[in-house]
Amino acid sequence: MADASKLKRGLGTPPAPDEARTDLVPETAATGEPTPRPAAGTGPTPRIDARSLRRSGRTVHFATKVTPAFDNRVRQIAAETGKMLTEILEEALAAWEREHR
Repeated sequence: MADASKLKRGLGTPPAPDEARTDLVPETAATGEPTPRPAAGTGPTPRIDARSLRRSGRTVHFATKVTPAFDNRVRQIAAETGKMLTEILEEALAAWEREHR
């Protein structure tokens, strides 16, 4: 295990610049010129994944237990229509409300 007792008294004086290693230059390109930093806001375009394409503004978690048959049928309908499960349930609720109001 490392001996940290010396840290209690401080780290001491730093080494002189001429004692620093010269082979470590991570900010320098092969030409010796400093690597340009991108301007603020001009970084790489954020990667778009399937989740960001499906972002819907739904933030409340809704969980319930259903039969395997119901789960299979809802998932089958969602796959056939290219919709999310929640969209299928929202449409089912809207249909139920139209029928019963």
